Amino acid sequence: MPIYEYTCQDCQFHFDARRSIADADMPIACPQCGGMMVKRELSRFMVKGGGKSGGADSGASGGGCSGCSGGSCGSCGH
Repeated sequence: MPIYEYTCQDCQFHFDARRSIADADMPIACPQCGGMMVKRELSRFMVKGGGKSGGADSGASGGGCSGCSGGSCGSCGH
């Protein structure tokens, strides 16, 4: 079950809740003040892939090797 991030609009308390996708936008009470003026926030996440990796010298373009200048490894041919 996914974990969603919420902020209480009454007391500004930030909290996480594990809820089904169907319930993600359903009303939820703030665990700190009990208020119902709660807003779901956009969550930041990280994806760890199993593709090519250039290690510490992966270049400023974010590609998988220092030879990539097009922004993706498919464009450099390495």
